[in-house]
Amino acid sequence: MNTGYDAVVFDNDGVLTTPTDRDVLLEAMSDAFETVGVGNPTDEHRRTLMGPSVESLRTVADTHGVDPHELWTAREHAAIEAQLEEIETGRKRLYDDVDALADLEAATAIVSNNQHETIGNIVEHCDLDWFDAWYGREPTVQGIDRKKPTPYYLELALEELGTENALYVGDSWVDIEAADAAGVDAAFIRRDHRKGYELERAPTYEIEDLEAISGLL
Repeated sequence: MNTGYDAVVFDNDGVLTTPTDRDVLLEAMSDAFETVGVGNPTDEHRRTLMGPSVESLRTVADTHGVDPHELWTAREHAAIEAQLEEIETGRKRLYDDVDALADLEAATAIVSNNQHETIGNIVEHCDLDWFDAWYGREPTVQGIDRKKPTPYYLELALEELGTENALYVGDSWVDIEAADAAGVDAAFIRRDHRKGYELERAPTYEIEDLEAISGLL
């Protein structure tokens, strides 16, 4: 366990903002399939497109005779648009305790598996431009392989912040694994949607809200 953190990096969904409703995303997957000419995808294929590996994406695309890159581009566009509507209507919103982060005496950043454009929309609509850096996943097939638990985007943020001792805050096992791979400590925030959620790897800290962060610095 390190002390004296000079930077804190946050996951977004389930940490800074409420998770996007699953049914909204499933409907977006239907829109993506329709965009590439697939009218009635199976529920299994819609669920796969929610969070595929490159291999499973190619398998689904091949099944329907479409280009995987075109399907993924349609998927990303549909997800971005669906989530933007959720943000604008307030159904996807900031947690109340995010205000506790604005005056932290450390550099701050966001690193998410959500699309970079979606994180940008959240930064803009929720007035989070006081974060020093933010990274989401690029909307490409290559971006699939770069999402957490791979530390690719986390390491980009750490490099931009110029930190020597950072803390990463997340709500999933992939966040804990990414932090470990990047060589930084991890805080797991147990929001209501994570009650009973079990981690195979113990985080450095477990917290109940973001107000606890200042006490860790």
